Amino acid sequence: MKKIALVAALAAFSVPAVAAPGDTDNATGTATAEIVAPISITHDAGASLSFGTLTAGNGGTIAVSPAGTAGTPTGEVRLLAGSTVSADGFSVSGEDGRSYSITVGGGTVTSGTNNMSFTTSASKASGSLTGGSDTFSVGGTLTVGANQAVGSYSGSYTATVTYN
Repeated sequence: MKKIALVAALAAFSVPAVAAPGDTDNATGTATAEIVAPISITHDAGASLSFGTLTAGNGGTIAVSPAGTAGTPTGEVRLLAGSTVSADGFSVSGEDGRSYSITVGGGTVTSGTNNMSFTTSASKASGSLTGGSDTFSVGGTLTVGANQAVGSYSGSYTATVTYN
């Protein structure tokens, strides 16, 4: 009887333990997400990129800095005395402390079937939303054609802000 019990006990120790086959395993990962306030841009009420009142002559350019001051006209373009020039203005809002980049495009101003093109430049290439808000201004350079037709010209351009 002792032999049978001993053989049974030895047999119990020699049976291999049941284990996974070793070609698969898994673990649990984690995932997170954070939602922030959307970035928003608004055009400042009453603001406008104004190149002033000009004479064309044989053409040239007139520049307005993002600070709102007129540069020296080129070619035969002349800015009339007492003419008002101004930079445009925008306000940005979004998640406090986030940084963002600014892109501004050029455009065309028209009067009837006549037009002139302009380029733009922002007062900065990027900003930070301190307290959730920030501002920037836009200047530009207008190209005036030779003997440009008389008229009041207007147009638009796009300013885009993007979180960094």
